[in-house]
Amino acid sequence: MQAVKQATKSQLQVGFYTNSCRRAELIVRSAVRDGINKDRGVAAGLVRMHFHDCFVRTGGISYDVQAGRRDGKVSLIAETSDLPGPTLNVDQLTQSFAKKGLSQEEMVTLSGAHTIGRSHCTSFSDRLYKFNGTTSQDPSLDATYAASLKQKCPQGSTDSSLVVPMDTSTPTISDVSYYRDILANRGLFTSDQTLLSNTATASQVNSNSRSPLGWKRKFAAAMVKMGGIGVLTGTTGEIRANCRVINS
Repeated sequence: MQAVKQATKSQLQVGFYTNSCRRAELIVRSAVRDGINKDRGVAAGLVRMHFHDCFVRTGGISYDVQAGRRDGKVSLIAETSDLPGPTLNVDQLTQSFAKKGLSQEEMVTLSGAHTIGRSHCTSFSDRLYKFNGTTSQDPSLDATYAASLKQKCPQGSTDSSLVVPMDTSTPTISDVSYYRDILANRGLFTSDQTLLSNTATASQVNSNSRSPLGWKRKFAAAMVKMGGIGVLTGTTGEIRANCRVINS
């Protein structure tokens, strides 16, 4: 089994398209760079897309990406149940990532992707207004931060376009302010703030908050590892002519 896994992963490599399309990876890198320069939000979208692709069927940090993953031919909404949601506690998060072969430390490292991007109010509004049967507001949430979120996400609002940044200070920059927010009880999701509820993960949050370069190195390594989850190569999957739909 181990030999099979290694053989599958070995089909992914930097420079995968060197013979078939020599400039492919250069073109992609250039397109990504230009896209992020025009809209910083693209970085968060790309990380989200990579995470969802690797978990379901399967901006500021630069690393070589192993190429060769092919597009799947199946897209089932039922399979999104594998995605770790914003309400999970630390044990549930650990189990979710472990199912994909990722360690608890890698889970904490990859959670740092919340340093960029925005969230819809519906993903965390329960922490503000309906936390549990006896408390309306999550007591682990910094009071000043909670008040600010309530202004941006009014109770009972039906406006689905309301969003807030997931990082309070540098929402367009990949840095360790995400971890510093958690230490200040400003983690936006339950799945963020819960990292302080466990001795091991709390220690990793502290360590990452003090080591920007160390976190970036770990994040790059974890992203590359995640890129090898459920990989389709060779004759499995396809290269879509239109990214939005399977080839007919």
